[in-house]
Amino acid sequence: MSTPSTSWDRAALALRLLCVQGADLTGAVIRMRAGPDRDRVLAQLKPLGMRKIHPTITDDQLFGGLDLAATLSASQVIENKSFFHSKCNALLTMAERCGPDLAAKLAQQLDAGDGHLIVALDEGAEPDEHAPAALVERFALCIDPEGRMPAGWPDMAQNPQPLDPATVTTTVADIETLTTLAAVFGIDSLRAPSLALRVARAHAALHGRTAVSPDDLNAAAELAFPHRATRVPQDPDTAEEPPAPPEDTPDEDGAGDSDSFELPEGDMLVEAVKALLPPDLLAGLVPAGTTRAQTGGGAGQKRKGNRRGRPLPSRPGRLDGRARIDLVATLRAAAPWQPLRRQAVPTSASVPAGTHLHIRPSDIRLKRYQEQSDRLLIFAVDASGSAAMSRLNEAKGAVELLLGQAYAARDHVALIAFRGTEAELLLPPTRSLVQTKRRLASLPGGGGTPLAAGMQQAALLAGQSRAKGLTPTVVMLTDGRANIALDGSANRAAAQADAEKMAGLMTAQNIAALVIDMSNRPQEPLRALSARLNAPYIALPRANAERLTGAVNAALEA
Repeated sequence: MSTPSTSWDRAALALRLLCVQGADLTGAVIRMRAGPDRDRVLAQLKPLGMRKIHPTITDDQLFGGLDLAATLSASQVIENKSFFHSKCNALLTMAERCGPDLAAKLAQQLDAGDGHLIVALDEGAEPDEHAPAALVERFALCIDPEGRMPAGWPDMAQNPQPLDPATVTTTVADIETLTTLAAVFGIDSLRAPSLALRVARAHAALHGRTAVSPDDLNAAAELAFPHRATRVPQDPDTAEEPPAPPEDTPDEDGAGDSDSFELPEGDMLVEAVKALLPPDLLAGLVPAGTTRAQTGGGAGQKRKGNRRGRPLPSRPGRLDGRARIDLVATLRAAAPWQPLRRQAVPTSASVPAGTHLHIRPSDIRLKRYQEQSDRLLIFAVDASGSAAMSRLNEAKGAVELLLGQAYAARDHVALIAFRGTEAELLLPPTRSLVQTKRRLASLPGGGGTPLAAGMQQAALLAGQSRAKGLTPTVVMLTDGRANIALDGSANRAAAQADAEKMAGLMTAQNIAALVIDMSNRPQEPLRALSARLNAPYIALPRANAERLTGAVNAALEA
C-alpha cells in the first residue's frame, strides 16, 4: 500500500488513525480556519465524543474543587468533579490563545498516561499565532491540509475493526530509522521518534499487519516529522564546496565530523519528509543549541504586586492596609469549617442559628497581581576595521530588520557602537524607528576593536534601564578580535582580559545577552566569552541578513 500523496489524503489518514487508535497517539493539532471544510473535518471526530475545552477554563473546572454555593447551602463540603476525572477525549478550541499555564496543565495530563486524547484546534492567522509548543510536542499528529477540500473526500465514519497496536511488533532497525531521520531534520526532541513509532504501529494495526513494514514507517514519517523539522538536509552530491579557510586561521582536524549523520537505508523516507517541509523553514532556521519559544516577543520580566497587573491565585495573609482582600477566595477557605464553628459558638436570640458566617484570620486570602515590564534591546555593534572587512554591512542589515520587528512588538531599542579606542552611545533607549535607522546607516567602520569598552557601555546602560523598570537584553555583534584595552592602549592580551572581566561583571549583574559572531569563520575566543556571559552564541559565517534575523529572534525568544 502506498502512503498518501496530498495534504488532504494525509489529513484523512490522520483522522482515521485518531478515530480508531487515538488513545495511543495522545492527540493532534488541527491547523485550519473556520469554514465548511473545517466543519467536515471536525465531523469525522464525532465518534470520539469530544468534550470542548476553552482557553479561559478555570482551575476549578479543570481539576475540580469546592462548590461554594452548594457547600454554604447544604452546610457540608460539596466538590465539583474535574474535567479529567475519567478517561475522556477533549477538543481545545482556539488553541493559539492557550496560555502557558493551561498548556502545562494539559501536558501534565497527557504525561500521566491515563488514556486521555486531546485535539488542539489552531485557528491562528499570523505566523506568530500557533498552539503552545508544550502541547504540540506531545501530539503524534499534525493535520494541516492545504487549499480547498477536494470533491469526494473520503468519509471516515465507516472504519474496519483494527488490530490492537500493542500486538504489532517492531525491530531495532525500525527505531534506529526513525531516530536517525529525526536527527537529519534537526528534530532534537526524543518524543518525536517515539511518537512516530506509535504512528507506525497504529498504521500497521489499521491495515491488519502484525509487524511494522516500510509503508508504515513512511506513513509515520510523513505524519509526525514535517511540522517538527528545523532544517532541510543537504544532498551531499550537490553540496557546495566550502570556501578555503583564511591563511591566518588553520583548520582543526576532524571539524564538522560530529554533525554528519548516516542516513537510513532507502533515502525515500528522507525525500518524503523533505517534500512536506513548510516553504518558510529556511527563513526561520534555528541555530544548534537554541529552540524557538511559543510566546510572542516584546515581553519583559514578570513582577508580582498587589495592586495592578494580571490576576494571580490569591495567597493567605494578614490585612495590613496595603494588600486587598480576595472576598471569594476567603469565603471558599472558610466554607468547609462552618458546621464545626457554628457548633462551637453558642447562638443567641438576636442571631438565629445557621444565619451567620464565622471568618477566622487563617481564612483571609489576599489578592495578587503580575505585571510585565517592557523589553529593551541594546545593540552593541562592532564598527572596527576588522569587522568592516568581514560582515559589518550584513550586520547593519540584520539589525535594521530586527528594529522593524522590535517596533512592531513595542520594544525599546538602543544603539551602541565601539571602534577606535572607545564606545559611543549613538542612540539612547527609544521606540523611534526612524531615528535608529538613521543612526545605523551613518555608522562608519574602521579603527581598533575596543570590545571591553563596548561591553562596559552596554552594562552601564542595562543597569540604568533596569532602574527605570525596563528589562534589558544586550545583543553583541562582533568578530571578537579585541585589541584595545579599557585604558585605550593597543594590547591584545590586555584587551581580551578586560573583555573577560566585563563579561564577569555582566554575569554578576544578571544581564541577559546574546553574542553574534560576525567573522568569516567562528572564533573560539568569542565562543568562550559567550559561555562566560551565559549567553547564546550564534555563528553564521555565510548567512544573509534574513537568516541572521531569524536566528537572533529564535535565541531571544528561547
